[in-house]
Amino acid sequence: MSKAADMAKASVKGGFHVLWGQFASTIISAVGAIILALVLGESNYGLYAVILSAPTLIGLFQDLGVNYAITRYSARLNVENRTSEIRSIFLSGLIFKTLLGLTLSFFCLLLAPYLAVNVFARPTIAPLIQAVSFIILGQALVSTTTAAFTGVEKMHLNSLMVVSQSLLRTFLVPGLVLIGLGLKGAVIGNVAAYLITALIGISLLSTIFRTLPRLVSNRLEIIKNMKVLLRFGLPLSFGDIIGGFLSQFYVFLLAIYVANNALIGNYNLASNFMVIITFVATPINTMLYPAFSKLDGDTEKTTLRQVYQSSVKYSTLLVTPVIAAMMALSTPFVATIFGHAYAQAPFFVALLAINYVFVAFGLYSTNSLINSQDQASIKIVLAIVTVAMGVPLGVFAISRYGVLGMLITLIFDGVPSIVIGLAFVKNRYDLSIDWWSSGKIILCSAAAAFLSYFVVKLPLPSIIQLIIGIAIFLTAFIGTLTLTRTLNKQDIINLRAMTSSLGPLAKILNKLLTLLEKLTTTFSTY
Repeated sequence: MSKAADMAKASVKGGFHVLWGQFASTIISAVGAIILALVLGESNYGLYAVILSAPTLIGLFQDLGVNYAITRYSARLNVENRTSEIRSIFLSGLIFKTLLGLTLSFFCLLLAPYLAVNVFARPTIAPLIQAVSFIILGQALVSTTTAAFTGVEKMHLNSLMVVSQSLLRTFLVPGLVLIGLGLKGAVIGNVAAYLITALIGISLLSTIFRTLPRLVSNRLEIIKNMKVLLRFGLPLSFGDIIGGFLSQFYVFLLAIYVANNALIGNYNLASNFMVIITFVATPINTMLYPAFSKLDGDTEKTTLRQVYQSSVKYSTLLVTPVIAAMMALSTPFVATIFGHAYAQAPFFVALLAINYVFVAFGLYSTNSLINSQDQASIKIVLAIVTVAMGVPLGVFAISRYGVLGMLITLIFDGVPSIVIGLAFVKNRYDLSIDWWSSGKIILCSAAAAFLSYFVVKLPLPSIIQLIIGIAIFLTAFIGTLTLTRTLNKQDIINLRAMTSSLGPLAKILNKLLTLLEKLTTTFSTY
């Protein structure tokens, strides 16, 4: 089996462990989010989003690229059989992130009164922003353990941690609200869930740490390794910080220009519905970075081309239909759970989903490739271009059109950087997307969405609309997929080989692939 195929199998296996964790955590988190949205109501749910925006913005600096470095070096050292050095990488990263997380948490604590009064014009939320400040420390520790698990491809441990966090948030956050603590209870529950999850993650990481061989010198060289991690990760972090700043900048503008907390609550609810898309997208995005990290773009060009094109095609195949279904069926999706409450949310869901369509243009694959090949300068350029587009567009659109302006900004702010990123990987590595395949997958998804959308117009209960709509969508998507021959026999062979390491799930997927193979063979004769 070729190296590309071996990497695909490893990535799919790791992705499967991310997937089951994502599936369980998505279901659990969805239950918690639904309960929280119901018990808080539209106005308080919007205010809750404003409170969380401050630590989220400051928390952008809790990494400084160390996570990238931990994943990259541990993956490389593992492949090169230098596993004894991974101990030092893990410990150095954890110490650094703990100190940084504590520093930023106290900074947010001190800044909270100013933000509440002078930025958000909601002085009563100052104590709540202070209370939520230590979520930054929790995020720092959780993200560090996630990076470590990803680097050594122990994604089942990451899934255990993610599921634990979802359970904690689902019970603690709505639970503290229901016993009469209101918004204060939601904030305390959220912080507690993160900190407890961080302790669980560190405990799981210690099980890996104990299995790693010790260095011959028995010296961990913490300071030296911190310098190595920052030297690699810090340039990459600029792009993430700039990009993350932009999204939180939009939230700040929303809090400033939209006085109606209920409208913000509708937007916040709509953004929670995006977990249905990220449920599929996150495992793909998570496993692409360590996969590309194993390759040298200058010496393994053929393998890199195979991995890049396949990752774009198959991620598009998985993510795009979910996006299309969300857009077509957003009204029954929301109405099934919330009835007549959150009336603006379905429209917001449909527009938010559009932002994920760019996976078909290599969004995840291109970013992972650039990060893995130590191309920090181009990542900074891409981030600056996005900010140069997003800041003026966001100020203009959000100040004039509120939430609608924010949604429009989210769709268009990243377009220039996507184009530049594609041009870079073409010039630097001679890589390009299989545009024909991406186009056909988008067409199949759009056709299925068009047919299922008409169900929304039927005078039926929302739950019946949703069930019928999903059935029509799946039938239409699989039908158009085979009619247009978007998947060929080689694709099915590749998918079967990639999923062969998934145990019992492989048998189920193999039956589905066999069905697609028969349909493809049948239609190819006409």
